[in-house]
Amino acid sequence: MDSTKQNEFATKYTAAWCSQNAASVAAFFAEDGSFKINDGNQSVGRKAITASVQDFMTAFPDLVVKMHRLTVNGTQAEYHRTLTGTNTGPGGTGKIVRISGFEEWRFGPDGLIAASKGQFDATDYQRQLNASTKGS
Repeated sequence: MDSTKQNEFATKYTAAWCSQNAASVAAFFAEDGSFKINDGNQSVGRKAITASVQDFMTAFPDLVVKMHRLTVNGTQAEYHRTLTGTNTGPGGTGKIVRISGFEEWRFGPDGLIAASKGQFDATDYQRQLNASTKGS
């Protein structure tokens, strides 16, 4: 996949995250692809990835994802992004969260993501979720 196609792929992936349609995110993964964020459980297969993404979309119904850059090295890439949303889903805190991080992608022969390992600052995320209204 050339760099133009890789950037188009990442741009469409970003739009899928903003769509509130979890299955559209999972469609970027190989049928048996995997998705893991920080030390969380690994989701394997599109059905599991859809469920994992849906949990996040439900927690943040106004989720917006912004891609910052994509660096590619052969069949591997780093997708850098910032997620912003208000935690108003069931049991939510009502707090606005803005977290930056990245996903390390490994592409399969079909040009889809075979494995994605994401990272973000979990401590900062929890601080934002639990911030008091005063001074936040």
